[in-house]
Amino acid sequence: MSTKSWLGRLRDGLTQSTTQLTGSITSALSRRRLDSEALEQLEEALIMSDLGPATAAKLTAELAQQRFEKDIAPGEVQEALADIIADILKPVAIPLKPADGNKPHVVLIAGVNGSGKTTTIGKFSKHFSEAGKNVVLAAGDTFRAAAIEQLQIWGERTNSLVITREAGADSAGLAFDALEKAQANSADLLLIDTAGRLQNKANLMAELEKIVRVLKKRDESAPHDCVLVLDATTGQNAISQVESFGKVAPVTGLVVTKLDGSAKGGVLVALAEKFRLPVHAIGVGEGAEDLQPFAAKDFARSLVGLPEEA
Repeated sequence: MSTKSWLGRLRDGLTQSTTQLTGSITSALSRRRLDSEALEQLEEALIMSDLGPATAAKLTAELAQQRFEKDIAPGEVQEALADIIADILKPVAIPLKPADGNKPHVVLIAGVNGSGKTTTIGKFSKHFSEAGKNVVLAAGDTFRAAAIEQLQIWGERTNSLVITREAGADSAGLAFDALEKAQANSADLLLIDTAGRLQNKANLMAELEKIVRVLKKRDESAPHDCVLVLDATTGQNAISQVESFGKVAPVTGLVVTKLDGSAKGGVLVALAEKFRLPVHAIGVGEGAEDLQPFAAKDFARSLVGLPEEA
């Protein structure tokens, strides 16, 4: 699938966010002047698009600094907003890159139920296998037999070794075994799936902490990355997920999925503004090609309803 067609799907996925935002911009500028009332309406529209109050306030403040009490067309506001949003996103648009010095580079994948962790691991395994990396997958979501089966299918597709245990087995023990086997196989990359856990369930969060602790017994520098997978449809709840998971695991980066089914595309901007964590990829569908690193400017222009730059 070409990048252009993927970008088209991203634009389609963000349609709900875009329609809401562009309609509000047009309404706010019915008098074609960026006055206090127009700025207030714009800020409200940005909050409704899930950019969050802090980010919305920052965007409107920057816009006011540039054009307050001046005549301005909706298209000019869209262009200005796209530039400001792109500036927020550029520093975090960083693809996942295993370090050559780690054998293997250990990536722990975490997130709440249904965020798309197992699918994300499968897509990463395809990407890195095709790039010539020796990849090992660890089916650490031992609570869900379907997750183990799903990872085994991805292993067959990508010719990757999959480490499993019976359903209900200790996931920390499995992670330790997987690292041992990955080292024995001279693997470049070990991707460890984990059970979906709600950020307010202390026992499940403690288990994630245990996995990190056990991995360090085998390699004190592991995990080298802890990637949190976030479902865009949860909107501002994604903020509290990053905060909660960050207390028990060293979250180093994010993947944001399900942007194709959400009116909450602005949450990506809110996450970037608040945490400054790398966003390794965003997802717009179920296919392996639908999870991609993103270009900040393309996303920003899509979000505010502007066409791709020539």
